[in-house]
Amino acid sequence: MYDSLFTPLSIGAIEVPNRVLLSALTRSRAEGDHVPTALMAEYYAQRASGGLLLTEATMVTEGNSAFWHEPGIYSDEQIAGWRLVTDAVHAKGGRILVQLWHGGRACHPLLNNGAQPVAPSAIAITGDEVHTPEGKKPYVTPRALEDSEMPSIVAAFAKAARNAKAAGFDGVEVHGANGYLIDEFLRDGSNKRTGPYGGSRENRARLLFEVIEAVSAVWGSDRVGLRISPLNSYNSMIDSDPVGLTAWLAAELNRFDLAFLDLMRADFFQAQHGDVVTPARAAFKGVLIGGMGYSAQEADAAIASGKLDAVVFGTSFLANPDLPARFRAGASLNAPNPSTFYTPGPVGYTDYPAMTAA
Repeated sequence: MYDSLFTPLSIGAIEVPNRVLLSALTRSRAEGDHVPTALMAEYYAQRASGGLLLTEATMVTEGNSAFWHEPGIYSDEQIAGWRLVTDAVHAKGGRILVQLWHGGRACHPLLNNGAQPVAPSAIAITGDEVHTPEGKKPYVTPRALEDSEMPSIVAAFAKAARNAKAAGFDGVEVHGANGYLIDEFLRDGSNKRTGPYGGSRENRARLLFEVIEAVSAVWGSDRVGLRISPLNSYNSMIDSDPVGLTAWLAAELNRFDLAFLDLMRADFFQAQHGDVVTPARAAFKGVLIGGMGYSAQEADAAIASGKLDAVVFGTSFLANPDLPARFRAGASLNAPNPSTFYTPGPVGYTDYPAMTAA
């Protein structure tokens, strides 16, 4: 069943046995100092049958926490914690990439020793709240970064990429989606600055391209991917022309020879609409991965038609550690429990059952 989903694929330098990939999903199970745990190793190892695993958003530098208990990859303790994860996944025959991330304006002073968050422009996220040690709090207005600070941001991504090698990952995915720092620069709703990092698409994408170049210098571009979400309005994001931005960016990315482009096709809140997959497929010459709400049937058809090369599965893989086997068998799926998506401990994390043996 679903033959296209189970055709091997070369994703850059990484050979994958199937096209059922684990989407990057924040789960907030790290220890207080953003250190990955043995419980996280168990979670990822349970899902090692996916063609490729993408970790949750992982802090590239201290002081940019947006979720309280998300992992980082800037300290020796975090590197050691991630080594538990990569060893466990590799022992099960899996492949795993770390998603490198800066939270930008989604960070909060209560999560970062009082530090004001940074962003391209001094525009706050509205209409939502962030979980902090003092309960839910409104987002604060960020400080606009100076142009002179950009090299330090790029250097943080490069160091995180080097740390990812030390932690045993198979590559990295740059997080350019969902209203975090790189995405904030890309989209004109959050980037109102002038100068070399604002205004035109070329300037708004400058930070992203500098990060890609720096990370690729560490890994080789054939082990570097990028996630974007041009339609997603999460974190108060908007762009005046998301389809045009997608087509332009997909074409520009060809010069970096990336392992893949990971494209979120829709908006969580249905505030923005449009087809971004078609222009991305037309413009991008590399491996195109799609995500957001695909069923096995739709994913298989998209791959068979050439619309996509692989699909990332989020909550369905969260709730079904053996998702590829279930798809192949045409088996029913466990239902995810949203109330435990971000709660501590194994409940709703490592206790979803695999299929019962026949």
